[in-house]
Amino acid sequence: MSRRSLTVTTLGERELVLTRTFDAPRRLVFDALTVPELLVRWYGAQGWRLIDCEVDLRVGGRWRYVSRGPDGEEMTQYGVYREVDAPQRLVYSERFVDQSFTGSSRITTVLEERTGRTTLRITVRLPSAQARELVLSRPMERGLGEGFDRLDAVLADRRRQ
Repeated sequence: MSRRSLTVTTLGERELVLTRTFDAPRRLVFDALTVPELLVRWYGAQGWRLIDCEVDLRVGGRWRYVSRGPDGEEMTQYGVYREVDAPQRLVYSERFVDQSFTGSSRITTVLEERTGRTTLRITVRLPSAQARELVLSRPMERGLGEGFDRLDAVLADRRRQ
């Protein structure tokens, strides 16, 4: 599996923009982001796995993920869907249990397909500039990159079906 890079850029004082391209049609990528049976196959950094994944994919619907790391540590995140325009756009809130900053983030995910390849662009609007700096100081980029590498394998399996 060839490693593709995740690009992380900043926008304004509070936003992060995460970009990655996948060799798969937009519909497959969208499903991998929203279908629990697919999410549990790839979501998280190496050594982490989803042990609970709830998705109510509709405006006002809630989502919740619980991940477990290699040392048994657990991380819970949750939110509410604000926009669902399958397969091109999702907007939702995100909050982590025991997070080190107050407030929730607004996540806008846009998927653009060209010749069977899909570019995923995630804009994360954090509640403050300080929250963004805290997120950037953590291994977020590595963890997302590792999860997206695993997503490549899930998408390859789905294309063969």
